[in-house]
Amino acid sequence: MDLPSTKPYLIRAIHQWCTDNHFTPYLAVAVDARTRVPMEHVRDGQIVLNVGYEATGRLEMGNELITFQARFGGVARDLSIPISNVSAIYARENGAGMAFEAESAAAASTESAATTADHDSEPEPPTTPPGAGRPKLQRVK
Repeated sequence: MDLPSTKPYLIRAIHQWCTDNHFTPYLAVAVDARTRVPMEHVRDGQIVLNVGYEATGRLEMGNELITFQARFGGVARDLSIPISNVSAIYARENGAGMAFEAESAAAASTESAATTADHDSEPEPPTTPPGAGRPKLQRVK
């Protein structure tokens, strides 16, 4: 019997911890075709989002999907993020939180390697997803 992933539960727990301690929860997301976010804010295939209750509307953190509404440039947008694409959740104020390996990137590289192996005699080594370590925020002046 396959056990369900602990990832959505950990994401909700860190979000609640941030909220309880008056921190701002930020979500780092690996963007792919299944992710519905403002593409003009995506950098290097990733987007970092404020998921605090003050910054979101109708926030729902399910076991498969995180959905909410947020304003970008004063315009309300509906966002949809698969749990598998979440690479980190952390507090903006101190960086405390948890990083995850984005499952979609790992699955895509595994599938790519399998497809290549089927068609070529020598498969290319699978590429590793970008650093799943602690997210870094950089101030640009």
